[in-house]
Amino acid sequence: MNAPLPFPLKDTVGAWVPHGQFSIAGQAGGPLSSLTFAAKDLFDVAGHPTGAGNPTWLTTHPVPTQHSAVVAQLLQAGATLMGKVLTDELAYSLHGDNLHYGTPLNSLYPARVTGGSSSGSAAAVAAGLVDFALGTDTGGSTRVPASYCGLWGLRSTHGLVSTAGLVPLHPSFDTATWLAANGDVFERVGRVLLPESGYRPRRLLLPLDAWELADELFTKPLHRAREALAQLLACVPENLRIAGETGLPAWRQTYVTTGAFEGWQVHGAWITQTKPSFAPAIAGRWRAASQVNAEAAEAARALQAQVRAQVRALLGDDGLMLLPSAASLPPLRDADPGAVDAVRLRTMAITCIAGLCGLPQISLPVRTASGDMLGLSLLGPAGSDLALIRIARSLHAQIH
Repeated sequence: MNAPLPFPLKDTVGAWVPHGQFSIAGQAGGPLSSLTFAAKDLFDVAGHPTGAGNPTWLTTHPVPTQHSAVVAQLLQAGATLMGKVLTDELAYSLHGDNLHYGTPLNSLYPARVTGGSSSGSAAAVAAGLVDFALGTDTGGSTRVPASYCGLWGLRSTHGLVSTAGLVPLHPSFDTATWLAANGDVFERVGRVLLPESGYRPRRLLLPLDAWELADELFTKPLHRAREALAQLLACVPENLRIAGETGLPAWRQTYVTTGAFEGWQVHGAWITQTKPSFAPAIAGRWRAASQVNAEAAEAARALQAQVRAQVRALLGDDGLMLLPSAASLPPLRDADPGAVDAVRLRTMAITCIAGLCGLPQISLPVRTASGDMLGLSLLGPAGSDLALIRIARSLHAQIH
């Protein structure tokens, strides 16, 4: 086991948790040996407690005796771990604040949140304190912070990157992920964590119902990306309404119901027994989760199966989908909770597509004509993750 070293960083953005200020050197000579990374405080690190964003969790769970699978893989590849960073409580939020540990600073937009639940991961990377950071994505918790902080982020194909040694939220949707500010660094990590695939997209799909959920600020970048991708793929883009008459808000609710039921099965007994203190919005989600019955969950799972089959058939093995990564710029740190929730609902109606279908989606940073940064996403077939990164890098180079 790698021995811990003194913590050499000055946390200028409030990204690290109090129990996460340590470092562990990676093995010498590996493909990532020049890189540093932080781990979201859902990943087990041997000899250090996992807090999951909540002090009660921290004190009621044993200190792990082995690294999570992904942490071990990255250390073996030579990357040096620079401790553990903030997560929204039990990862049940897209906002990026924490009642107990604070709201980390978004270096791109200091007056705005980082997005969550990989809030500390995004803050640490955006500030340049580490080269990349491990996050998770269940309902959008990597894609949204990537969009809000001008970063690269991938929701990996469900099950492709190991979640062993990771605190779950909704196991049927949880994915292990990472964020980086630099496309080359992002791909280097991908080459360690992801298998090669033979994916070669030939069709470009434009889900206009997802586009319409995003603010007008996304329109010109989406059109610019559409033209560039049409050239890269040598194809005529196909407009569609992916959710048809059902509508993406109904797809979002399918995810919310299925995930909430799963989350309560995983954490309900602990919540009932220990009565942890949660932030109001997260406490409300757990209350709602406790009331989802098996019949409602089964109906939602049946709808999910239909959506999954439909979208996977639409993509086939050569489809590529272009969509916004979020619905807006990051909310202001002091935004009205009602306004925050309205944005969250629009964003989740976009992010639920990949989640319901278990598909990979990469968010790449794009600058608007007015100078703002936001995320555009490419979604592909299951297992196309590494190829998606390379396509996104080609697109990035073409539109910047």
